[in-house]
Amino acid sequence: MKLNSLKPAKGSVKTEGKRLGRGQGSGKGGTSARGHKGAQSRSGYSSKRGFEGGQMPLQRRLPKFGFKNISRVEYKGINLDAIQALIEKKNLTSVDFETLKANGLAGKNDLVKILGRGELKSKVDVKAHAFSATAKAAIEAKGGSATTV
Repeated sequence: MKLNSLKPAKGSVKTEGKRLGRGQGSGKGGTSARGHKGAQSRSGYSSKRGFEGGQMPLQRRLPKFGFKNISRVEYKGINLDAIQALIEKKNLTSVDFETLKANGLAGKNDLVKILGRGELKSKVDVKAHAFSATAKAAIEAKGGSATTV
């Protein structure tokens, strides 16, 4: 046994919170460890999100930039290789939004755009909200149809 390895018995030392507002004998008397005056010493204090004690907050110090187009239509892109994999897996001849939704390629509120990566190996009829030019050409080259919903 060495002096540097001595420890108190397990459970004998409490590290739980300070007992505040219990008089001078507690060692936290007077101001109850809140310091003197100011908002943080008062009851009911809660700071606003982003408040930096009166200093100009970060979100106001940084410059504004950019532009958000409120008319933008956001599409969920699905490539031809994903459609080909779906056709092979489920043995389909036509693919529409319901099929894509049922197989987890699109969510119920998504707008679907078919994109041209990959290639089709068979004739397929595709119905979607939008098509890229290369995807439409690839579908029609195999004898299928690309119908905009």
